[in-house]
Amino acid sequence: METPTNTSTLAQDWTQNWMRSVQNMLAETMVFPFTLEELFTNDKAKAHPLLPPQEAMKTCADLSAQLYQNPTVLSNAYTHFLQESSKLSDYFVSRLLGEKPSPFYAPDCKDRRFRDKTWEDNPYFDTLKQAYFMLCETILQMNTALSSGDSLQDRKRHFWLRQFLDACSPTNFALSNPVVLRTFFESGGLNFIQGTERFLNDLNRSKGNIALATNDASSFKVGKNLAATPGKIIFQNEIMQLIQYAPTTRTVQKNPLLIIPPWINKYYILDLKPENSFVKWVISTGVTVFIVSWVKAKPVHAQKSFEHYMREGIFDALDAMYQATKATAANVIGYCLGGTLLLSALAYCLHPRCSQKPKMRIKSATLLTTLADFKEAGDLSIFTDDNVLERLEMRMNQEGFLNGNILFDTFNILRANDLIWSYFVDCYLLGKTPPPHDILFWNADLTNIPRALHSFVLRNFYKKNLLAQPNALKIGGLPIDLQRINVPIFMLSTQNDHIAPWRATYAATQFLKKADLTFVLAGSGHVAGIVNPPAAKKYGYWTYPKFPVCADDWLAHAQETAGSWWLMWRQWLDKYAGGCVPSRVPTAENSSAFEEAPGTYVLDRSA
Repeated sequence: METPTNTSTLAQDWTQNWMRSVQNMLAETMVFPFTLEELFTNDKAKAHPLLPPQEAMKTCADLSAQLYQNPTVLSNAYTHFLQESSKLSDYFVSRLLGEKPSPFYAPDCKDRRFRDKTWEDNPYFDTLKQAYFMLCETILQMNTALSSGDSLQDRKRHFWLRQFLDACSPTNFALSNPVVLRTFFESGGLNFIQGTERFLNDLNRSKGNIALATNDASSFKVGKNLAATPGKIIFQNEIMQLIQYAPTTRTVQKNPLLIIPPWINKYYILDLKPENSFVKWVISTGVTVFIVSWVKAKPVHAQKSFEHYMREGIFDALDAMYQATKATAANVIGYCLGGTLLLSALAYCLHPRCSQKPKMRIKSATLLTTLADFKEAGDLSIFTDDNVLERLEMRMNQEGFLNGNILFDTFNILRANDLIWSYFVDCYLLGKTPPPHDILFWNADLTNIPRALHSFVLRNFYKKNLLAQPNALKIGGLPIDLQRINVPIFMLSTQNDHIAPWRATYAATQFLKKADLTFVLAGSGHVAGIVNPPAAKKYGYWTYPKFPVCADDWLAHAQETAGSWWLMWRQWLDKYAGGCVPSRVPTAENSSAFEEAPGTYVLDRSA
């Protein structure tokens, strides 16, 4: 065995001492009144199933073990850090002397934490900012060098390290944030008084936990200024209400449009305020629009499965639309997991042995930020290992559903800088009242998911990726093969999507060979890239008619167009209109409507 160098020995000793210090700190402080061993064996039923403290600490222990086994990596990182620190010291002195050397480190243009000019103009804060990015780079490069060959474990370690580094940003501390310091002197400390008051109010509101208020919820009311497009509930079953919207044109396309939203959020992300309502805009162009409003699951819905959502969600909706319009075909939009459900339903209906089909056939399909191949499903994939699934299913078995708070916390931490730390600074350090924001109000309007449905999706899609494998997944006793799908498909992905990364959604182009396929990449993210009305004149989109294997090759050839993708999609939809007919008004007489939109399912709101 090779004798380690002095540097390696020192690194080993340092790592061992650090591990011992962490354990002592956890055991002795009031914040963590338990030993490391107790932490790892904590009651699984009480911990957050997706974000338990055990998971973060196990990742920390894994990093320590990797460093102990690879001391050269630590010594190289330490040497790099010292060298960069020396350069940064010289940079700081140059700034103090009035010079303007080029910075070594700079935030990404999308990083809003350091947008105040003081971070650039003041030598101290400029250097502090760069020191932070130097630390981030050193630690993340060290983590990359410790690749274990287990991609899931590597992603988990990177994720939790990223969370730690984001939390340690100098913008999150009063004495290292120039905006907070400036506000303190300008207000005479009023910002801290107001921030403390808001902190105590949030603490009291959430009964001892910190539930950070990111939005002025009093400014919105569902059915009044959100989800306010006129319409009626024309059909209802145990898991959904179907809304038919009132027309605003004298004639409409013969083939109506059905929208299938994801069940992890409420449908009105596509019907927000009138000025950015996708539903209202589509209606104004002469289309009869229906949308599914999923129930907020309760214990009675525990056994509702993916197949139930296909039959009682899509098929029942199409049958009700047939009764309301007498049209024999419909165009259908599936958003996120609603698109995954739509693809599964299409493949099911096209199976030669399928005998139970809806009365109305699907003429075309639009997939918004939809994953069919879950191999590279982004950061969400780190929550699909056996330990996480065991904890999650234990919790769901107790309640009969996945509580919306769990997903809310998880989606927020995926964008912690934007959805947690920015509001922490604004509300508690700057003492601001959060402004009204329709998308954030919708984001906090939580729903629940049936146990059987969520377990099916996690295990068969995110963990085993069966949908991307021909005939590997069975629904209703029939093997599902997406390669059978032969209807025209419009796929829309978004460039900065952290829920359904666009390169992962693009993978579906390789096995939807029989479909007349259009793939469009829009700017922004999972929600803002979709809710992008033409009048806003924001973002843009990329198109290219061919589909090379590599997504980056597609992007290299794609042409950018300014403006909203809505206009291009609406032109595409005209090809499947089926002609024009007089507009259809949903009334109790002609469609058995018994309730005004938005219906009661969407109004079932969590505290």
